[in-house]
Amino acid sequence: MPPTQPSTEPSTEQDRAKWAAGTAAIDAYVRDGMRLGLGSGTTSHWFVRALGEAVAGGLDVVGVPTSTGTRDLALEVGVPLTTLADVERLDLTVDGADEIDREGAMIKGGGACLLWERIVADASDRMVAVVDDGKVVDVLGAFPLPVEVVPYAWESTRRSIARLLRRLGYDEPELVLRERDGEPVRTDSGNVLIDARLGAIHDPLALDGQLNWIPGVVENGLFTGIADEMVIGRADGGHEIRDVSAAPTARPATTRRGGA
Repeated sequence: MPPTQPSTEPSTEQDRAKWAAGTAAIDAYVRDGMRLGLGSGTTSHWFVRALGEAVAGGLDVVGVPTSTGTRDLALEVGVPLTTLADVERLDLTVDGADEIDREGAMIKGGGACLLWERIVADASDRMVAVVDDGKVVDVLGAFPLPVEVVPYAWESTRRSIARLLRRLGYDEPELVLRERDGEPVRTDSGNVLIDARLGAIHDPLALDGQLNWIPGVVENGLFTGIADEMVIGRADGGHEIRDVSAAPTARPATTRRGGA
């Protein structure tokens, strides 16, 4: 399920940093005529709100949302929408992260939208990650790694995930079925989520490259080698843009990095 939508004005230091990242992405990357992937999560939703203001001021763009929550917000703020059934490629996707390391590898999926987020990113010529400065880490893994699995025999799939993790050096991995109000959280595709509480991910490429081979696993929240740039917002309203397009990726993609 998508995260709770933020209020219309940033009220905390973290929200001000997220707003700074979202508005900076519009200034740096968004141009008339673009087809945009609209990310999910709180920072992405600040971007969508700022985009709505720009559209109201005359910006001509169309967006493809990565969740039903983002779709609803985009409609609320007046961003025109389309689908990947109607457009072949997107010019740019702007999306957030639950954690991002200094090379641009991310953990995503805290809002349960990781599968749609990856589909939209793969259909885009360029992907920009927008984050507040508190999301930038040296080593991924303090945030639990989401793994989206089909509901059928999810217990067996969890056991297979545990075996893989032990083989990769994670002793006694804690794998928790994500629940809300006593019921499993369902993604927009109707799947369930297993959160891997690993503490530190020492080799994101090895884990990202192998998790999806497990039958029952639909997608995992390690996004390696997907972001071309990262926009880091600060509470004082400033931001920094880093080029991370040279970072390695765990698996092949249909998109050449940097829109090349």
